[in-house]
Amino acid sequence: MASPNPTFTELVSTTFRKHGTKFIDNVSRNNVLYREIQKNGNVKKESGGLTLVEPLDYAANLTYQRYSGYDVLNISASDVLSSAEFVWRQIAINVVASGLEMRINRGDSRIIDLVKSRVKNAMRTFANNFSFDLYSDGTAPNQINGLQALVSDAGTGTVGGIDSTAWSFWRNIVQSAAAPLQGGGAIVPSATTIESLMQPLYLALTRGDDQPNLILCSNDYFSFFEASQVSLKRYASSDGPTTGNAGFVTLLYKKAKVVFDGGSGIPTAHMYFLNTDYLKLRVHEDANLSTLDDMKPINQDASVTPIIWMGNLTVSNRSLQGVLKA
Repeated sequence: MASPNPTFTELVSTTFRKHGTKFIDNVSRNNVLYREIQKNGNVKKESGGLTLVEPLDYAANLTYQRYSGYDVLNISASDVLSSAEFVWRQIAINVVASGLEMRINRGDSRIIDLVKSRVKNAMRTFANNFSFDLYSDGTAPNQINGLQALVSDAGTGTVGGIDSTAWSFWRNIVQSAAAPLQGGGAIVPSATTIESLMQPLYLALTRGDDQPNLILCSNDYFSFFEASQVSLKRYASSDGPTTGNAGFVTLLYKKAKVVFDGGSGIPTAHMYFLNTDYLKLRVHEDANLSTLDDMKPINQDASVTPIIWMGNLTVSNRSLQGVLKA
């Protein structure tokens, strides 16, 4: 069936192609985690594959030994490598117009206005929902892994096909105010106690040059941290999320950016201590907010242009990721 106004669907595609980078950047600005992963070069485009695989160097070589003279050397094979496997997840959002709307908007300027408004709305909707997905526990149907799955409150769980209950190297670190890492009784989070919870977690996640570089906070915990720094506030450099275009307020804790992301899906009473070197957003190169050919319902006077995304959030080292919770 011919489209009542093929100009509309052509403009959807051309408008989206023309502003594709801008639209993706708007998504990143809506979410601190997405922005930091993108900024660190950890948005990886894939050409295909049955699943997404992250190689893991999970154990030490056991043949290290001190010896003298003719001592027999240990040449036993060491099983040191494995992989975490993540499934593809797909997202679609559609730019839709009825035949009535398209025929009314025959004038070029009006068609363009309609297209731009519909595409902008679609991207805003995608950004808001994708932000919640990035913080999710991944249990909704066809949902990507979010931080609540990769950096879980329990520290355990099966992630990437590996059961961390059986394999301790695959557990993230948990700092609970109710049962602090450093021992002792429960600590009530506040402006005067928040750093006593942050420091042990930061130290537990530091391994040589590896250390947290991003601390994502719910609004309440960010408020505690900011209040604790009244006379010591340090803001991130201008190339971080403090830039006016990004719109995020960023403090520093040691070398890590501390950012609030409330309203984006992060649970209340949480701080995520992340080493983003080991977090990747893997996306298919043909489905990275890509437009498909327009479709016409067989029983409606309308046109639908799908915009699709395909990928997943992956992790290659959970032991260097941590969560601070009540």
